[in-house]
Amino acid sequence: MPALSSIQFVDTALACKRPFALSYTSPKQKWVIRQHLLALLQDFPTLSPSADTFVHNDGTSVYLLNARGSLRISRATLLVPLIIWVPQDYPVAPPIIFLLPTSDHPILSNHPFVHLSGLTTFPYLNNWNRSRSNLSDLAHNLVQLFAHHHPLCPPSSSPVSRFTNPFLASKVELIDRLYGALCCDVVALQAKVDEEIQGLIRLQHQLQDRAKIATTILREVEHERTSLEERVTALISEADELQIWLKAYDSDSIVAPTEGEVDAFDADDEESKMELHRWATYLAIEDLLQQLDDVLEKGVVTSQQYIKQVRIHSREQFMTMIRRRNQEH
Repeated sequence: MPALSSIQFVDTALACKRPFALSYTSPKQKWVIRQHLLALLQDFPTLSPSADTFVHNDGTSVYLLNARGSLRISRATLLVPLIIWVPQDYPVAPPIIFLLPTSDHPILSNHPFVHLSGLTTFPYLNNWNRSRSNLSDLAHNLVQLFAHHHPLCPPSSSPVSRFTNPFLASKVELIDRLYGALCCDVVALQAKVDEEIQGLIRLQHQLQDRAKIATTILREVEHERTSLEERVTALISEADELQIWLKAYDSDSIVAPTEGEVDAFDADDEESKMELHRWATYLAIEDLLQQLDDVLEKGVVTSQQYIKQVRIHSREQFMTMIRRRNQEH
């Protein structure tokens, strides 16, 4: 029989009207909740009833009954502080269980039944049946599970099975043990798989970075190849223009007059022939300088080439004029 104060609290809370009314609407539902909650408090006197606001994940809040306290797993292990909420759809919906760890005894990581947030899920909750399941059986099952896999640090240094003979264990307990062992294996395997996935993700990022570098190098090479092709084309064009210029102004390629052509001037003596030659040289250089100006404007030759040719031919023209003056004197 639970404590009289607990019975009075449950009865008073279920009978309250607004604004302190609980979120249970059906009288039949309230009767079931009363029976189940008092049975739980009778089997586990370390729990006490309470009423408080519960906030769902979607932000909605409801005013619910709960049982708060500690479960004794064994004399050699730590007490497990927890709170068992009775939802507004109970018994259709299963209870909501949260562990309340302390800083000295936090929740074990990778526990098969308890999330680090404290939320507890196990087969009895997953297979909850409104007609057969109840709070007391749930708490007993939870004690048996925590006897095999204690949720708080430090764990039992030498956990001993409650049953030395497997034939003494009930079918439900054997299923819980098997489920716990499978959960541990799944957690270990999941951690290994997650590590491999992270490694593959890092490798993928490295390959993507290398692909970007290779793409950049290929673009630079393609740009360089295009630039070289354009430069080669320009050099070929300049070479062709230079070849045309050489053919036009090279003295070796000057075509000799044909037999039908008549010289404009015919010198009688050697001195006249020399004078005529010097004058023709002077005029030819003058024409050549004029042509150099034209090809420089057209860009056929560079300024350096132009200056070099002008210096050479100007010097020759100057020497021609000196020889002519010396001959006159």
